[in-house]
Amino acid sequence: MATLDTTLKERVNQLVAAEFELEPDAITPEADLYKDLGLDSLDAIDLVVALERNFGFKVEEGAAKLIRTMAQLYDFVAMHL
Repeated sequence: MATLDTTLKERVNQLVAAEFELEPDAITPEADLYKDLGLDSLDAIDLVVALERNFGFKVEEGAAKLIRTMAQLYDFVAMHL
């Protein structure tokens, strides 16, 4: 289970780094998507599209607004797989 968890986190990190041209070292579980990683409201939409495309699940409207940190993003993806 820990390996799956680690693999999932790595996949999410790679997705976020590639989608928003971020340094992988900046992406930590504690990183705030907006304050630390510099995403804005339009980026949140791009993130939803990227999640749906890469992980194959539908993100319900408004759900992304509740995600503030990378740790919350990991949990969100894990819940929908």
